Amino acid sequence: MKKIAVIAFVLIATTLSVNAQEIKIITSVESIVPNGLGRSRIIDAQEEKDFEEYTSEQTEEDNTRNKSKRGTIRVKNFEETKLLNFYNIAGIRFQNIAANDAVISSKLTNMLQEGWELIFVTSGVEADAGDNDAQGIFITRYIFRRD
Repeated sequence: MKKIAVIAFVLIATTLSVNAQEIKIITSVESIVPNGLGRSRIIDAQEEKDFEEYTSEQTEEDNTRNKSKRGTIRVKNFEETKLLNFYNIAGIRFQNIAANDAVISSKLTNMLQEGWELIFVTSGVEADAGDNDAQGIFITRYIFRRD
């Protein structure tokens, strides 16, 4: 009887899995620089980083700062998918926006097929601030999870 109980316990324990989830962020950066001079891409990091290596906790007793070097934080292995800029020499180019939508949709569909679930999307913009500012990007982060 004890053997049956132990075997049953082992079988139940092996079928239960820890519900650890992975999180993955895909970022699209679309240039809103006039005259089509910017760069637009989808970025997908292909390596993992442990945030704890770059984190320090500040207290009244210990205010030692984290001394991580920028080069150790930087990701060197990433997938970069070219997108088109929102503007060309004649102004805003709606065909480019449609093309970007198609490429981004393809990437997101691929992520879903790989078992990722899209859980959140956030975006922001740094727009042209006048004659002296030729900078501008539209950035979107797609946050996925997988069991």
